[in-house]
Amino acid sequence: MTHDVVVIGGTGVDTTAYVPALPLPYADTYAVPPVVDRIGNTGSGVALGCHALGLRVRIVDLVGDDPQGRLIREHFAARGVDAGWATAPQGTRRSVLLVGPDGRRTSLFDPRAEPGERLPRELYLDAVRDARHVHVSITDFSRHVYPDLAGRPAATISTDLHDWDGENDHHRDFARSSGLVFLSAAALGDRREEVMRAILAMGRAETVVCTAGADGCHVLDSGGLRHFAAAPLPGPVADSNGAGDAFVSGFLYGRLHGRPVEECVRLGSVAGAHACTVTGTHEDPITEKALLDRA
Repeated sequence: MTHDVVVIGGTGVDTTAYVPALPLPYADTYAVPPVVDRIGNTGSGVALGCHALGLRVRIVDLVGDDPQGRLIREHFAARGVDAGWATAPQGTRRSVLLVGPDGRRTSLFDPRAEPGERLPRELYLDAVRDARHVHVSITDFSRHVYPDLAGRPAATISTDLHDWDGENDHHRDFARSSGLVFLSAAALGDRREEVMRAILAMGRAETVVCTAGADGCHVLDSGGLRHFAAAPLPGPVADSNGAGDAFVSGFLYGRLHGRPVEECVRLGSVAGAHACTVTGTHEDPITEKALLDRA
């Protein structure tokens, strides 16, 4: 099987609590709606989003031999997503998500990182040799996959730096080794353009996409720096979790169908807007038909 997208790393389980306000004022106890464990984290979102759009996907990762690891394996198996798993002795990555009434969230992330951890090459090597595109999540062990991607065209490798501040060394290998780089403007302030240009200059990046929530996104490539408006929401905001991963999925769908960058942005924006109207992180990604109808 030749895969359209191989996703390296980035699965986990989200424990979501819907709270009355963010930031949450101190109190000994809050009564909240049911607290739910759901599949989460960025690699899950990109893989499930691309799969829902009809792309042939493989995801590979380290997960624990624990209830959370079983939840992840069973979720992908139930949806028919090709997957390769190895055991993480320290357990499955977890997040606690506090979601306010307006859909904004605060994430408390437990990466369960283990020094020297590696992803077994037999899980991904054959797949990435033939895949049309490889998306590398910023889990620490994923950086060690890049040497096996060295012969690929840069444009067929992507990563998402999320809320990188432009300084943290953890993200630098991913930024310099990918041809298509996504990140959020959340931690950049007035340094957004400076950091985007630095990514383009430091390594293999050909296109940098910086998302800014309701303010849309900025794209820097050989055509210069451009701003694109956000897509309108198709309904009331429920939960912003997973919106960035949905944007990446929609963008990659456009890229793999030969669309120009303007259309890729539009498809990503529509997918991200859909995610904001759905409860949960990756429970109900937009389908190909819905994406094309709305775009």
